[in-house]
Amino acid sequence: YGAKIRAPHALVMTFLFKSGSLREKLKSIAQATYTHSRNLAYFVFTYKGLMALQSRLQGKKIPFHSFFAACIGGWLVFGENNPINSQIVMYLLSRILFGLSRLAVEKGYVPQPKQDPFPLVAALVWGTVLWLFEYHRQTLQPSLQSSMTYLYDDSNVWHDISDFLIYNKRTDSK
Repeated sequence: YGAKIRAPHALVMTFLFKSGSLREKLKSIAQATYTHSRNLAYFVFTYKGLMALQSRLQGKKIPFHSFFAACIGGWLVFGENNPINSQIVMYLLSRILFGLSRLAVEKGYVPQPKQDPFPLVAALVWGTVLWLFEYHRQTLQPSLQSSMTYLYDDSNVWHDISDFLIYNKRTDSK
C-alpha cells in the first residue's frame, strides 16, 4: 500500500522540483517509496501486535487500546521528523480535524450547522496558507513551499510553452 501511494507522488514531486541526474532522481523516488512503505508496515505490525497484547492481557478489546497502541506505534515509527513522516502526519492531521468536527456534531457537542461549513473552512485554509506563504514562508513544509513558489512566484515569468508544459524554473538571469 505504501508503494502504491508514495511512488506516484514521489515521481511527480521529484521530476517537478528536484534537480540532479536521472539516476539521482530515480534513487530519490525509490528511497521515498521504500521509507513510506517500510514505515507503514512497521506501524501496522506494532499497532496490531499491541492491540492483540492488550486484548489478551485484559481479556477483551476496549476503545482505549487503539489509542494507546497507535500512540506507541506513532512515537516509535513516525516520531522522527523527516519529510516522509512529516507529510504523513500532516495528511492525518487534516483528516482528524474533519473527523473530530463531524464527531462533535454527531455527539451533540456542536449544533448541526444550518448550512454547509465547507466553503468557510476552504476560505480560511486558503487565506491562512497564502498569508503564511507571503509573510512567513519558512514556517511551511519545504514541499509546500516548493509547490507554492512554482505557482505564485515562478509563474510571474514565462518564456515559451515549455514553461507551461515542462517546468518554469527561475534562474539568476531572470
